[in-house]
Amino acid sequence: MKNLFKLSALLVVAVLTLTGCNCFKKMAKNQDDIAIYCTPEVLVLNNGRVDADITVTFPEKYFNQKAVLKVTPVIIFEGGEVAGTTQYFQGSKVDDNYTVISKDNGGKYTMHVSFPYDDRMEVCALQLRAEIKCPKGKCKEFTLVSLKDGQLPTKDEAAVLAAGGAAADALKRQFGLNVAVGVNTMQRDLAFADEMMTMESGYKNVTTEVTRANYMYAINSSTLTNKAKSTDELNAFQKKAAEQMENDRIKQNIYVNGYASPDGPEKFNDKLSQARSESGKKAAEKLLEEVGLPLDAASYGEDWEGFKELVANSNIEDKELILSVLNSYESSSERESQIKNMSQVFEDLKNEILPQLRRAQLVNSSDITGKTDDEMAALVAAGDFKQLNEAEMLHIASTGKLSEDDKIATLEAAAKSYKSAAAYNNLGVAYAQAGDADKAADAFEDAVRAGGISMELNNNLALVNLMKGNTEDARSYTEGASAATKALADAAEGNYAAAQSQLEGYNAAIAAAMNEDYEAAKKFLANDTTAKADYLRAVIAAKQGDMILATAELKSAIAKEPAYAERCYNDVNLRNYVGKSIIL
Repeated sequence: MKNLFKLSALLVVAVLTLTGCNCFKKMAKNQDDIAIYCTPEVLVLNNGRVDADITVTFPEKYFNQKAVLKVTPVIIFEGGEVAGTTQYFQGSKVDDNYTVISKDNGGKYTMHVSFPYDDRMEVCALQLRAEIKCPKGKCKEFTLVSLKDGQLPTKDEAAVLAAGGAAADALKRQFGLNVAVGVNTMQRDLAFADEMMTMESGYKNVTTEVTRANYMYAINSSTLTNKAKSTDELNAFQKKAAEQMENDRIKQNIYVNGYASPDGPEKFNDKLSQARSESGKKAAEKLLEEVGLPLDAASYGEDWEGFKELVANSNIEDKELILSVLNSYESSSERESQIKNMSQVFEDLKNEILPQLRRAQLVNSSDITGKTDDEMAALVAAGDFKQLNEAEMLHIASTGKLSEDDKIATLEAAAKSYKSAAAYNNLGVAYAQAGDADKAADAFEDAVRAGGISMELNNNLALVNLMKGNTEDARSYTEGASAATKALADAAEGNYAAAQSQLEGYNAAIAAAMNEDYEAAKKFLANDTTAKADYLRAVIAAKQGDMILATAELKSAIAKEPAYAERCYNDVNLRNYVGKSIIL
């Protein structure tokens, strides 16, 4: 793995010069050994998300015991950016609940980052941004630091950052460190089976489950009674958290949120909710002592959202009127005043709703990791499909970890057990990829009976009929099919010239290559300088036995899009030709 970052001694110089803070002075020792690297270095689109693991290694005798380092992963692209979850590292003498880096032993920490894919991310960079502070020193607020050269913002740059806006965003990018670039989304060819559409599995490797329990308070009080500290709800919360500690696939994040009912002065309620969050946290720490997880506490003042939810779910006669008042006024005092004017209604609220809002709420947000791809593949190899649900079977069949026979067996089991349109459709695609058009057609018809016609099935029925030579039947579906499928209908009739005339550039070249008319294919690519065209030219040259040209075209494609370096080893058109002589 490539070491992407060496912490510069300029960091220490800048901190000492610009802030007078000596918190990081000793962190200069062994500064050349701190490293950040990203896996993968070229990002990959998978199931609509972009995922990566960023590993930070801190050397021994490095991390100051009083220091805090804040690191945020950000995907940047033209026209925008998306920030991931911020991670914090602290020295052993910092009174916070962040990841502690031992001064004596150093530490290695891996953060997993995941972003929903945006089409603009195809050209992007995954960047880390860092801020530093020393709570017990002079640097009490987080300060942006450049991960490229260790510099802190100048006075002018600090003013730009404080002002916000586009200029501040651009400056933050300059201070960040790129650890990975680009997202590979390229398609491979236009063969019939490869143009077929599978349906989404709905699979998620990590699911989130939220559990809540409440500490209840008397009106205007932040003191918990013994009875309030020990309820069935709280005991069940503790029991579940303790049980989940035994499961290494579950990561728990526990919070204590303090609230006040929306009656009385707003400033008073703000202080009251803060006091409740603090007393609630103390009680929760004792309740969850054997769990041993850190607790984050926050206060939210008057709980109008909870008030609205409780009213909406209540049997109060005038609840629609109450909800209308809430939507008509933004001010807390106005809302309270208007509701109190409805004297009979307010009595119901005071007795039924408001007491439920005087609380500190315990929240356990648990990330539950499911089976790994390797575990699912092992179950498939053993023929133990009963331990896989439908989403898992559809997912593992899509990963490329299974042989062709195992992939078909997995999808056959999914279709037999769940009889869903997705299972039948994806099974049909697998049959088609294996060259069995008859079984593919039967599976697609089963999918129609299970869920009705869809865009995917309309397209796939056209293609499977093309595979079977039923061009007339295929034409009944091509009206709603993709442009490539419509052109492939001409090619399926054996009229490659017609297909080429309907297609342009790259697609026309694919049609010509299907007819082994490589010279025509090369002419269609003559003015195309994209990496995709270079890659197809490499395929054509390899088929013609011109390995010198194939090597040159493949190098050109890789130079423009590094993802092709991996793809060429799996491409049926190149894997028999790619050897060490082509490796760059």
